[in-house]
Amino acid sequence: MNNRILHIATNTFREAVRDRVLYNLIAFALLMSAAAVLVGQISIQIEKLVVINLGLTAVSLFGIVIAIFIGIGLVSKEIDKRTLYTVLSRPVRRWEFIAGKFFGLAGTLVVNTIFMGIGVFAALAYVSHHFESSDFGILVALYFIILQFVVITALALLFSSFSTPIFAPIFAFWLFVIGNFAQDLRTFAAMAHGTTRVLATAAAYLVPNFSALNVISQVAHGEPVPHRLILLNTAYVLVYSAAVLSGAVMIFERRNLK
Repeated sequence: MNNRILHIATNTFREAVRDRVLYNLIAFALLMSAAAVLVGQISIQIEKLVVINLGLTAVSLFGIVIAIFIGIGLVSKEIDKRTLYTVLSRPVRRWEFIAGKFFGLAGTLVVNTIFMGIGVFAALAYVSHHFESSDFGILVALYFIILQFVVITALALLFSSFSTPIFAPIFAFWLFVIGNFAQDLRTFAAMAHGTTRVLATAAAYLVPNFSALNVISQVAHGEPVPHRLILLNTAYVLVYSAAVLSGAVMIFERRNLK
């Protein structure tokens, strides 16, 4: 990472941390973890299951909201404030600007996930009073959640590079929803025939496979996550995010900013 990308990433991180929406969403996620404790206390013999499910779901959902609503403004805000022209007037290439914004927001989401993950472990410790070896599967679930954030950040930048601040979050949110049913879409494609099968197959492999990155229920039940799945998901996210960012750069390079 060169100095220009690092400088843009650092400024993006600082701006995201100062954003009031960010603090509100983090507080809400922590409140959800607290709610998990309350619900767990009135559940019979399933306290840990409830705490892990609700806690990790809160981390995932509110992190996705942060990624979408801050990510789609990374480019549009710079254009509206006309600060983008100042940045690009310096020896900064457009692809470096996109890359810096991506790494800055991704770093912000990683830090937030760490703090929210601590909240989940604190809630779990409050309920069970001790940790078991299977509980550390939560770390894998949190890692997969971070991988989701990486993909949705790349998508948010892609949509913000050509769409308006109104439609960009809608596109990103619906792609996230569809991506959670990617496996079902692939099953449907396998059963379909003709043109429907071709279109369904194309759609199934074009949308991000968020369903493969969701192991919350598996971890909550104490089931181990295969190491092969960790490696495959990591490689998938790196390749998919790189492809999406390449698209964002190509569109942004050709965009008329006047």
